[in-house]
Amino acid sequence: MSNITGITRGGTEFTPEFVTTLDQSKCIGCGRCFKSCSHDVFDLVDRDDLDLGDAEADWDDDDGFSDDAAMVMTLKNPMDCIGCKACIKVCPKACMSHSPQPMP
Repeated sequence: MSNITGITRGGTEFTPEFVTTLDQSKCIGCGRCFKSCSHDVFDLVDRDDLDLGDAEADWDDDDGFSDDAAMVMTLKNPMDCIGCKACIKVCPKACMSHSPQPMP
């Protein structure tokens, strides 16, 4: 099965890599991925609203953010990802995984 491919304006074929996972135990809630994505793929939510089990123990308490504003990113609309990987380029913790996707 072949992967989704695209063609640049210059005629070069490329294979986009779409966001597949987001490791919330690494996320510091900085919002950089949210700001870099114009396709509404991410959402910033309160950490207390998530049930992450043991992953909560892995959060870096020295993230430079107040505990009153304990936020974390979540995948809101992953199917809207266009595969540009702008989010991972700005993420200081490399929280996201990307991979090519097969043709439907």
